[in-house]
Amino acid sequence: MNPNTLIRQTHRWLSIAFVLSVITYAIVMSKGPVPAWLNIFPAGSLILMVATGAWLFLLPYVTKRRTA
Repeated sequence: MNPNTLIRQTHRWLSIAFVLSVITYAIVMSKGPVPAWLNIFPAGSLILMVATGAWLFLLPYVTKRRTA
């Protein structure tokens, strides 16, 4: 399997996890005070999405440089 395909799939699944964690966070926040450990899930998935998204953004430039 191509590593770029794996990164793309990981980014897609992370986006799903991020949306679900934000929805969960909003529901819990509407019920009352939010536990501190619940803040980790949206932030953690967002950090990983930034890393994979940055790679996917730079990928065309990296491959262009390799072929030149």
